[in-house]
Amino acid sequence: MLQIIDRRLAGKNKSIGNRERFMRRYKDKIKEAVRRAIDGRGIRDLQRGEEVRIPKKDLSEPVFHHGQGGQREMVHPGNQDYLRGDRIKRPQGGTGGSPGKGQASDQGQGEDDFSFALSKEEFMQVFFEDLALPDLARTQLAEVPEWKSHRAGFSSDGTPNNLHVVRSLRGAIGRRIAMGSGSRRELADLEARLAGAKAAVITGEAGAALDIPLLEKQIAALLARLGRIPYLDPIDLRYRSRVKVAVPTAKAVMFCLMDVSGSMDETRKDLSKRFFILLYLFLTRHYERIDIIFIRHHTQAQEVDEESFFHARETGGTVVSSALVLMEEIIRARYSPSEWNIYGAQASDGDNWHHDSGRCRELLADKLLPLCRYFAYVQVAEEEQTLWTEYTQLIAAHRHFAMRKATEVSQIYPVFRDLFKKEGVK
Repeated sequence: MLQIIDRRLAGKNKSIGNRERFMRRYKDKIKEAVRRAIDGRGIRDLQRGEEVRIPKKDLSEPVFHHGQGGQREMVHPGNQDYLRGDRIKRPQGGTGGSPGKGQASDQGQGEDDFSFALSKEEFMQVFFEDLALPDLARTQLAEVPEWKSHRAGFSSDGTPNNLHVVRSLRGAIGRRIAMGSGSRRELADLEARLAGAKAAVITGEAGAALDIPLLEKQIAALLARLGRIPYLDPIDLRYRSRVKVAVPTAKAVMFCLMDVSGSMDETRKDLSKRFFILLYLFLTRHYERIDIIFIRHHTQAQEVDEESFFHARETGGTVVSSALVLMEEIIRARYSPSEWNIYGAQASDGDNWHHDSGRCRELLADKLLPLCRYFAYVQVAEEEQTLWTEYTQLIAAHRHFAMRKATEVSQIYPVFRDLFKKEGVK
């Protein structure tokens, strides 16, 4: 019978196995707590943990007990107030006999709801549990690969901070044993002969005393030879060796395109920002390296930093194609599709110069979608204008293009889940 033993270290948290079983058992309660957290906190605070409360009634274990059917005889404790057949009046005010408001009771006992805290990693795992990136793939190594350092045994040269003391001393002991083994055997033989000669002198054997000075001289010479063997020689030193190995890396770039024209009020801009931050948090869980390109546009598009993207107040007319053109130029110049997983997210209220919407569709179909893994368009207005109509024509031909509407804060997360739900998950 095959047995698998998990020997991974649990760190300081020795009860990690019990915690995982507990979370699997109360998965629905934890998901509900995460949903409440999404509605009740700022979008920038999504990555912190959350406290989960489980009602005490949900912690009770099922037990077997006798039912109320049938005829049974039992003895109940008596009382001094009522007899069989007496009618008991209902408590006044429907309070169930409990003390009035503001009065404490000296009877009864109960239990508080059980609460525990989700860590940041556990919160994000539940948050994105049933979501997946469409066509998630690892691209090939770039021309300049990413290198990681790995252990490669020991070497005889290196820097002092990489010196392996135990391995060096072990080598020194082995060297001393190897270099002195012959001398030690000869020394043991001479010491045995010297002891025999001294014993012969005591017993009075003739000529035995003549051998003692010669043996002592030979023994002294061997001890001097053994003493000249160094305790630690430079040849004994061993240093930790590390080599750099090229490793495959999954790199992604996310393009955030936001309309900042005059028709985009602060509410609509806030909806757009929430969607972009959700997408960023989601991608960081799938890729080791991710770049974000922020593009704001009105009549002209401009690549900006995060602070300007979320807080600048520049407005103007609307020419959406300017942002798509700039996105293509940046991809061609800095992000080769053979090395990068490219994702695009566009947020707009759908308002656009009427002659420009058709060009936006052509740019997406011919230039951008062939380069992108996924492109999502979110309209933060209910009214369907020319841009929505043109983009609708792309859905049938491009499976990695999706578009949704979100007009309220509460709709952002459902729209996001709809865009990135796993196949087969409803």
